Amino acid sequence: MEFIGREAELQLLNEEYQKDSSFVVVYGRRRVGKTTLLKEFIRDKYAFYFLATQETEAQSRKRLAGVIARRTGNALLDKVLFTDWMDLFQAIVDHPSGEKKIIVIDEFPYLVKTSAAFPSILQNIWDELLKDSGVMLILCGSLTGMMKKYALDYGSPLYGRRTAQIRLMPLGFMEVYKAQNRSFTEAVTQYAVTGGVPKYLELFEGGRSFGEQIEGVILRKNGFLYEEPYFLLNEEVNTPMHYFSIIQAISDGNHKLGKIGTALGVETSALTPYLSTLIDLGYLSKDVPVTEKSPEKSRKGLYFVADHFLRFWFHYVYPFRGELEMDNRQIVLDQLAKDFEERFVALAYEAVCRNIFLFLCREGEIDFTPSRIGAYWVNDKRTNIEIDVVAVDRQHQILFAGECKYHHKPVDLSVYSALQGKVEDALELKRSFPGYKIWYGLFSKSGFTQRMKEVAREREDIYLIQDAGLERV
Repeated sequence: MEFIGREAELQLLNEEYQKDSSFVVVYGRRRVGKTTLLKEFIRDKYAFYFLATQETEAQSRKRLAGVIARRTGNALLDKVLFTDWMDLFQAIVDHPSGEKKIIVIDEFPYLVKTSAAFPSILQNIWDELLKDSGVMLILCGSLTGMMKKYALDYGSPLYGRRTAQIRLMPLGFMEVYKAQNRSFTEAVTQYAVTGGVPKYLELFEGGRSFGEQIEGVILRKNGFLYEEPYFLLNEEVNTPMHYFSIIQAISDGNHKLGKIGTALGVETSALTPYLSTLIDLGYLSKDVPVTEKSPEKSRKGLYFVADHFLRFWFHYVYPFRGELEMDNRQIVLDQLAKDFEERFVALAYEAVCRNIFLFLCREGEIDFTPSRIGAYWVNDKRTNIEIDVVAVDRQHQILFAGECKYHHKPVDLSVYSALQGKVEDALELKRSFPGYKIWYGLFSKSGFTQRMKEVAREREDIYLIQDAGLERV
């Protein structure tokens, strides 16, 4: 798959490159494209790229010496037995390259696993040698917890040395959609499963149908992603089964903290650290209504599986592991045919719509400056209101309320009327944003009726969004 997106990250890296010396930390979940980003950045620069592995410290030094020997053309370095890391970095600094040097240490946590003292060693190397040598140092790693502990947190010897950090996230829907030659429906379906994770996107390229790709990549016992959740959790946490069970409980429809605790038979207080870790890793999200002033303290939070692929796996793989182990994939294919679009893709479409709205705002097609975006809901004995997309423009005091319809028929006036009614009944929205103008948005993959277009033509506060763009009425 060709390199797509990441304009902001490349811009930051290039800004750091222009400094006399810089120290950048890049981290993020596995498969998200960190190595691809860095290789794109150093493609036309003088760089030493070292990929750490799980080997002894002496073996790591020997391999780094080989990298330096090949990059500098000094074959003698490959024959030297280095016993001190400082000598290796000194060899890089001393080499007359005529241009700025970049040192990339990829999978940095593996070096820490090999030697717990390595962060302190690297701190000394940075302070005594690299900081004043016009070198750009980049540390990269997939183990988010370890990257934070040993490269970013206050207790790390490296704390305060970095000049920038990048937490690389999956690609947004619009980044992927603009770069691919796919219909909107195909793009949404693909994104619903891959969530914009570059490695997953790469696996779903090719001429086969999407169903055939799912069967080959995910449902077969030897498929690349058949056991992916186990790999992701085993590397990041010490007791993966506890985390696995929490994700499973949420996937089963238990979104409130109390219901998750009941499903697992544990006290809710015991769940908090596990939930926090899963949120920090990007696998879960705690969503609160946009009216909440302190989201992190809100008791109205609902927990969801934020990672699209994990959500798919727990819906369509985990419940059928017995059958899949016996190569009975048809039972899952039948289930996909039954409810994949209605139950799964339609839910992912709401997240896609939020990404589309932000894109249209950034492109200036909608004159709105989002300061917050999410959803709104209230479910109690008296009221049941859910609004798919709610965005706040504090600068201009505008509230945007949107409804997402992943239907095969055009959206009619009744959908707009129902959305208006929800906003009118949402008293908390009015109390939280007094005096704000209300704009309405309807998102549809199948267009709009003529009647709906006529009403929108007469109103300046209605936006019709078909596929990924504004419907011109």
